[in-house]
Amino acid sequence: MAETKKELGQHWLRDEQILQSIVDAGEVGEGDYVLEIGPGEGTLTQKLIDTGAQIHAVEFDQDLIPALETKFAYCEKFAISSGDIRTFNFEILPGGYKIIANIPYYLTSNLIRIISESTNPPKVAVLLIQKEVAERICAMPGQMSILSVIAQFYFDCSLGVEVPAKYFTPPPKVDSQVVVLGRRNSKLFDVEDKEFFRLVKAGFSEKRKTLRNALSGGLRLEKSEVEQLLSSAGIDASRRAQSLSLDEWYKIYSHFSSQN
Repeated sequence: MAETKKELGQHWLRDEQILQSIVDAGEVGEGDYVLEIGPGEGTLTQKLIDTGAQIHAVEFDQDLIPALETKFAYCEKFAISSGDIRTFNFEILPGGYKIIANIPYYLTSNLIRIISESTNPPKVAVLLIQKEVAERICAMPGQMSILSVIAQFYFDCSLGVEVPAKYFTPPPKVDSQVVVLGRRNSKLFDVEDKEFFRLVKAGFSEKRKTLRNALSGGLRLEKSEVEQLLSSAGIDASRRAQSLSLDEWYKIYSHFSSQN
């Protein structure tokens, strides 16, 4: 059994039922091409190989790779490379690939942004992450964040199995949960993505401030201009960014872009 490295956020999951539920959530089968991020000991990898899918594993910890290469040497459909997923070239993967992974918590937000904005995004991503972050990704208006807006703009997001900390070795300080991100077949709204998210980021730039103040500061507009913009979109200027739905962000964007 491989030793974990605390600095890399490694926690091994060995529960057969939970591992199988992660694979099932991605509906992985023969003919699929799967990118696994951080295979670690290879417990999830084994479940993926059992489906008959083609597996490309990317492991940051080079010390783990020789054992994984030996363990799965029998499988012609398994390949592993050393690398940091934050600088990985997703363009080398075939269209329609899937991501199945138990990732270190610190990678979550960055990875979701990367796959959201990629020109070759996954068809589906099944990620076992910190429970609190999984819930934030799937949040409803009232609890929204930039991360949930980004994820829900590009993906149909849902929660999967919960995994208490006790199932990991060593146990992390918090519980985990699977989040399933299914890529939308078409854009949610007809927007210029960069401009849309410039607006969203401005709205969230001061979490405790009202939209009036946050958008004024973030977009460098007079408060009277922001009030007029929000009024035309039918949005109360005293609301806060976390209370808005994606439809409401689109309404603001539509009026904002028509004025610029």
